Amino acid sequence: MAETFDLIVRGGIVATPSATAPADVGLRGGRIAAIGELGHAKAAETFDAHGLHVLPGVIDTQVHFREPGLEHKEDLESGTRGAVLGGVTGVFEMPNTTPSTLTEADFAEKMRRAKGRAWSNYAFYMGGAAENAENLRTLERLPGCSGVKVFMGSSTGTLLVPDDASLERVLINGNRRMAVHCEDEPRLKERRKLAEVPGATAHLHPVWRDAESALLATKRLVHLARKHGRRVHVLHVTTVEEMHFLMQHRDIATVEVLPQHLTLSAPDCYDQLGTLAQMNPPIREARHREGLWWAVSNGIVDVVGSDHAPHTLEEKRKPYPNSPSGLTGVQTLVPLLLDHVHAGRLTLQRFVDLTSAGAARIFGLARKGRIGLGYDADLTIVDLKARREITNEWIASKAGWTPYDGMTVTGWPCATIIAGRIVMRDDQLLGTPQGQPFRFMETLQGES
Repeated sequence: MAETFDLIVRGGIVATPSATAPADVGLRGGRIAAIGELGHAKAAETFDAHGLHVLPGVIDTQVHFREPGLEHKEDLESGTRGAVLGGVTGVFEMPNTTPSTLTEADFAEKMRRAKGRAWSNYAFYMGGAAENAENLRTLERLPGCSGVKVFMGSSTGTLLVPDDASLERVLINGNRRMAVHCEDEPRLKERRKLAEVPGATAHLHPVWRDAESALLATKRLVHLARKHGRRVHVLHVTTVEEMHFLMQHRDIATVEVLPQHLTLSAPDCYDQLGTLAQMNPPIREARHREGLWWAVSNGIVDVVGSDHAPHTLEEKRKPYPNSPSGLTGVQTLVPLLLDHVHAGRLTLQRFVDLTSAGAARIFGLARKGRIGLGYDADLTIVDLKARREITNEWIASKAGWTPYDGMTVTGWPCATIIAGRIVMRDDQLLGTPQGQPFRFMETLQGES
């Protein structure tokens, strides 16, 4: 009797941990049930993947979806819609909303809002701050929590831990890997005047928030993390000096980079885009971009996240430095990285590691990050040869724009499969939002 599945993905080139080779993938009950030749098997639905690559579901571990409080910029529905249109099967959402995510009630409200509205899978960070430091050991273990996020430098919102004493209080109250935005707040305050001169433009952004601001904060963080034996995750690293420093601390610190910093460089991005290229930490000159690629090639970087941080065009067009920092990015993460694969800067194997396996490994995601028997049936199916133009019209974000408008890339997401369901195919959404919270190995005992 022929084996039966809910969905068979047939004839694709499948990226498993052991090889990237032609195979069929049989999905049943939301899990991967078979990999190989399934010619005689039956299925309720079949996806023809001939000529396409079948990859583990892409996980974006840094997005800002602005809900609650700033829904005119983005919300959980529109943000996750953009994610699945871009081939992303799950996201970790940040705590600098209004109000900030600082209590169990704040967290529960986000979980409530996501249920039935999120197209992709999701987890939420708990904000780390002086006012909730003593509660973080409990808060970080809430089901659906991706860990604690700390801002050492001011960015969008009011979350800020600028001093070492407060940072130590956060570090000692918990055990899970803690994600940190590393910019030195005292130095940022001291240098703010550099961005407030007459006629200032976004070209001054990496002058104000200079490389030393990032390096100082990263060194402070790692010093205190080692003192207290706490694992940390350094977000959106932008400088070659930080990479050389973090290379010496791989036992305690993991590393994220963003497509923005791998793709754009100053001053060209500010010449062309002005404040639309403004983000924190800034896009820097080409020597830093090349340093980040060196770190990617040499295994220092663990994950690539988008830091999707939307603002309306009206807000972004305010005169610098009154313009807000942040770019859209969740929907363009996969196309940009696939274009780098096409250009030879990134192997497909490394793409998989940076966008799925790495996230599962360093955050302890349950049943995610690989195409293997028993793993969740989350797949990103891509056409490595497709040439497409990224346009503002394609972007689902409420912000309605991308810094890559008009850019032609080679490599495109063709389908997004989550829990064995095709939720996006050929730029079209299918079905209804049914995303579920991520499950983490360190919090499973807290689940019902």
